[in-house]
Amino acid sequence: MEIVFVESIKSTQIALIEGIREGKIKAPFAILAQFQSAGVGSRNNAWQGQKDNFYLSFALNANELASDLPISSASIYFAYLMCEHLNSLGSKAWLKWPNDLYLGQEKLGGIITTKLKGTFVCGIGINLINAPQNCAVLDIQISAKTLAQGFLKSLENLRSWKEILSKYSLQFSLCKNFSVHIDGKELSMARAELQNDGSIIIDNKKVFSAR
Repeated sequence: MEIVFVESIKSTQIALIEGIREGKIKAPFAILAQFQSAGVGSRNNAWQGQKDNFYLSFALNANELASDLPISSASIYFAYLMCEHLNSLGSKAWLKWPNDLYLGQEKLGGIITTKLKGTFVCGIGINLINAPQNCAVLDIQISAKTLAQGFLKSLENLRSWKEILSKYSLQFSLCKNFSVHIDGKELSMARAELQNDGSIIIDNKKVFSAR
């Protein structure tokens, strides 16, 4: 996969999406930045990242992904793969449903995925060196470039959604100590149940995303 390294950018995710739409970029492709001034989070919330953290967006063709992967759970899939890669390097990071990386009780990073016709664009932000108040910094020392290259290398042999979900289901119990906001209500995840398609049943409702 071709990787472009930039010092500063408004958003790796927006740059990659626009490049694909305009026909200037074709998957597989990735952009890694040292700094983002207008990153894109869940529900399209904009935020400014801190310098020297990890800001990566990558694009993959849909036919490169596991055939059993539900589109709605692409973020969980990629988030777990990143979490697994970090764990292999010695980190204790874990995935808080559906797309947040955590260390203990504090947020370490987040993931967002956008589908453009036959292409998936995934953006990952991780606090490598600096973190906002009440958030975590990665518990291992690694450069953004090394982390990006290792993670993207791991995507060369993508596993089935069934395998990833089976592994994540063992970790999902950690989420039960948290609450989520759904339809303006704060709900405890203590009784949330993870489904085969990556959604959860909570408060007698099936949901695919939350904040």
